[in-house]
Amino acid sequence: MSRLRPAGWALAAALVAGWLAVVEVFWLPLRAGGVLVPVSVLAAVVGNVLLVRAAARLSGARWVAVVPAVVWLGVVVAAMGRRPEGDLVVVLAGGAASVVNAAFLLLGVLAAAAAAGTELGAPARPVSPPPVPTGSGSGGAR
Repeated sequence: MSRLRPAGWALAAALVAGWLAVVEVFWLPLRAGGVLVPVSVLAAVVGNVLLVRAAARLSGARWVAVVPAVVWLGVVVAAMGRRPEGDLVVVLAGGAASVVNAAFLLLGVLAAAAAAGTELGAPARPVSPPPVPTGSGSGGAR
């Protein structure tokens, strides 16, 4: 049963990372009053760091920290490919949007890699032994 716990957390982290990447990719062209708002860049950095750390800490296995980083990158790279209809979601060819898209990709990957590296390099969390009972066991003070 103890091997299923990290696997379950890895699956949950993969699902959340995939969802987060899709949402962030579709936030890339967000504009307010005609001005490009790079909210997806901030969401990628903060989301990747928090998700990688949470996955490692909740699962108790350091290897789970890599799962959300890899899934996030896979979804974003897939969004960079041309669809059969000819559509592109993430464009890296000229203009202000490509600068935001490049910052999103670069900073999102760096944040996920740094957080995963920190978790992988962290010392193993020791499992504390159960407390030793003290006293006479009679329940009364003597």
